[in-house]
Amino acid sequence: MMPDSNFATEPCFVISVAARMVGLHAQTLRYYERVGLVMPSRSGGRQRLYSMADVDRLRRIKTFTDEMGVNLAGAEVAMKLIDRIKELESQVEALTEEVAQLRSVSRASRPRGRQ
Repeated sequence: MMPDSNFATEPCFVISVAARMVGLHAQTLRYYERVGLVMPSRSGGRQRLYSMADVDRLRRIKTFTDEMGVNLAGAEVAMKLIDRIKELESQVEALTEEVAQLRSVSRASRPRGRQ
């Protein structure tokens, strides 16, 4: 059994299943791939395989376009901003851990009389 974190990125849905899950036509998913909004994996036979992360991304795009009235170009910008925010959050988390480790090392190396 694979861990949950791998399930999100593990390609497991063919285009027809992914399209049905999201409520879009398969042709729409192909178009989204052409314009770079989603990049499904490919099987050995070149069949598109969508992960749960891909499906979630497609749902977000659909929400932007259908429910919020954002055009596809706006949805693309929003998705890029979301991706960038996730990257920055990861960096902040890593830096926070590094600062905590450095503080711990610094406290441990101080002479006992000084605090």
